[in-house]
Amino acid sequence: MSLFPIGRVLKGKIGTYTITKEIQETVWFAKNQAQRTVVIKSVQDHPRVENERNVLKRFQDRTRYLRPLVDEIEDPATPITIALRYLESDLLDASIKRTLDRKEIKHVSRCILEALQVLHEDGYVHTDVKPDNVFVNLQEGDIRFSDVQLGDLGGCYHVDSEWATSGTLVGAPIWSSPEVIMEMPWNTASDIWSFGAVMITLIYGGNFNIFRPKGVDRDHEDYLLEVVKEQFRFFGPFPAKFEEIASRETIDSILYLMQEIPKDKTTPFSRITEKEVIKKDKDFIGKMMKLDWRDRPTAKELLRDEWWKEGED
Repeated sequence: MSLFPIGRVLKGKIGTYTITKEIQETVWFAKNQAQRTVVIKSVQDHPRVENERNVLKRFQDRTRYLRPLVDEIEDPATPITIALRYLESDLLDASIKRTLDRKEIKHVSRCILEALQVLHEDGYVHTDVKPDNVFVNLQEGDIRFSDVQLGDLGGCYHVDSEWATSGTLVGAPIWSSPEVIMEMPWNTASDIWSFGAVMITLIYGGNFNIFRPKGVDRDHEDYLLEVVKEQFRFFGPFPAKFEEIASRETIDSILYLMQEIPKDKTTPFSRITEKEVIKKDKDFIGKMMKLDWRDRPTAKELLRDEWWKEGED
């Protein structure tokens, strides 16, 4: 049974909202008094919505590239319910409809990195950077996106939180960094890996993901291992210094991977043809896709990269 049936009126601090459609179990569309659509989020017995509210209240005035909180619902008072800005699409849907050109990829990449820089400056990790969590409004013209905003901050946690320091598995594995999948402590560098994975997907278009295991579905017991295998296949090997930050068990798993996929069986991303991904883009992405998180640049450093100054053709 839905928490909010169609037609239910919610009263916020600023306005009232009438539920018009259930999107998923915890997300609805609603109309405000001006008949504009907003996104309503609420979930029983879970901290995600409260956490998203708190993170947005902290950060949304510092960047226009996070999907903002527009109201907090007071009636009903429980569970915690928030109203968020509605945007008409997301990057996954947009890239399936038409592959982004280089100008569009640079535009959305800068917007995502600007949002991440703000979060990372205060030590917060988004943990779930992927195309369907980047929301967009569309327009006519050279770049079809009038607004680009990173959303779904329910799993955004500080690097000192127990989630991060204990290596809690977060996010969707095919977008997640090696350290997240191997349940090592994670930090802001994990978002940089995920951002690189998003860039690869946008370049190829559609619902392509370079790390999606072949012939193994999400529920299979070896799914996570198969994702790490793909990461190793394209961006390995793990550097020897990885031993400094990994447990013995993790090192043993890496040695197993290296035996499973000898060097002559790897397909390095750097060797992907120029027709698929041009060298300038490969070089830029390669800076982020380092198996040792200590080797990845920060969002701030990436925003200063020479890549942005290159031509679009």
